[in-house]
Amino acid sequence: MLDVANLIKIRRDLHQIPELGFQEHKTQAYLLNFIQALPQTHLSVKKWKTGILVKVKGTNSSMLVAYRADIDGLPIEEETGLEFQSKHEGYMHACGHDLHMTIALATLEAMAKQPPENDVLFVFQPAEEGPGGALPMMQSEEFKEWWPDLIFALHIAPELPVGTISSKPGLLFANTSELFIDFKGKGGHAAYPHLTKDMVVAASGFVGELQTIVSRRVDPLESAVITIGKITGGTVQNVIAERARLEGTIRTLSPDLIPIIKQEIDSLKRGFEEMYDCSISIDFGANYYQVFNQSDLVDQFKHIVESSELEWKEAPAAMTGEDFGYMVRDIPGFMFWLGVDSPYGLHHSKLTAKEEAIPIAAKLVEKTLREMKSLNA
Repeated sequence: MLDVANLIKIRRDLHQIPELGFQEHKTQAYLLNFIQALPQTHLSVKKWKTGILVKVKGTNSSMLVAYRADIDGLPIEEETGLEFQSKHEGYMHACGHDLHMTIALATLEAMAKQPPENDVLFVFQPAEEGPGGALPMMQSEEFKEWWPDLIFALHIAPELPVGTISSKPGLLFANTSELFIDFKGKGGHAAYPHLTKDMVVAASGFVGELQTIVSRRVDPLESAVITIGKITGGTVQNVIAERARLEGTIRTLSPDLIPIIKQEIDSLKRGFEEMYDCSISIDFGANYYQVFNQSDLVDQFKHIVESSELEWKEAPAAMTGEDFGYMVRDIPGFMFWLGVDSPYGLHHSKLTAKEEAIPIAAKLVEKTLREMKSLNA
């Protein structure tokens, strides 16, 4: 029987200590403290950087089933006004990872007290928001020693009501790449623009030209997005900027389209360097692989959802990025959306989530871990 009040306390504790990728030291300590208080008879624990792997030994195992929960926060100043809002100024669990962890801990507690038939692996993964923890974690000796036969994960969905579960076979989330572009020209007095190389003008022009890549250089039957979310440049209103910086993201539904878009951006770079007599450097940052759900596993999961008397909703493909894509690229698996009914979306400074979703998800994840069969079963 789940102690719902304790689950809410855990979620609120974790919500107050958001930390960036590979800096989740307080979070890791909190998780380990909880794990160490559980019955240890069937548990084995490994640490990897700021992440944790917990294996539950099954009673008659024929495979290893894994469940992944991401643990990092975002560099966003929280504006929810909640009594338990972030104590870390400038940081927030604005993507629901506090709920993800709480659901995993609740499920782990249930498994520790009543072991499943198959072995189960709980993956508390750091750095999902960046620079990307899934791929290096998978490449670690710790993960390779406990390589799962199948894996799944959830993500909160603010737009869905509590009690609704959503997923689909095939492509769920997009391929993504970060984008950082730095411009260097020549600064000077605003009254003498002819003696300068204005990087605010250069960067502004670059933003406009980036939009023509999707509209004029990508097949209209393909789906792609290039978004610049941040522009910085200059120091004061009457000095022409010597430097400027663009920060953004590339998203596509085809993994083959990412390198094509990068080539187009490089071509723009060379043209703008000549046009504005400046130097431009580009860093494509972290790349995330698409989340592609295994059809047979989604079918099994849908049956489990419906047998739990929850609402099933077929999900559309989304331009959302998730480094869980690397896991399901190499391990059969799937991801699903969990309705939490918030008026504000993911990565919003006022994102809230209805805590009634936590015990619903914990029961569903436990049932799935206990009942999911391998593709060959």
